[in-house]
Amino acid sequence: MIIRSIEDLSGQYCVDFIEDETSGSFTFKVFRKDPEDYGRWSMMADYSRTSYASQALAVVAAKAVLPWLA
Repeated sequence: MIIRSIEDLSGQYCVDFIEDETSGSFTFKVFRKDPEDYGRWSMMADYSRTSYASQALAVVAAKAVLPWLA
């Protein structure tokens, strides 16, 4: 379940933080919005194979790979 979405200032990039309701772990996925996609979000990176014990740890990990988020 997506628990938090953060867009960059341009509105072109977004990161979704996801909670696995079964395990209680957290992960994230990165999306972008391009005009040729008619404003729809397209996944750029899927980090869901790595899980974190808390949302805060997932945010720290996302900031390490997404300069616009830091």
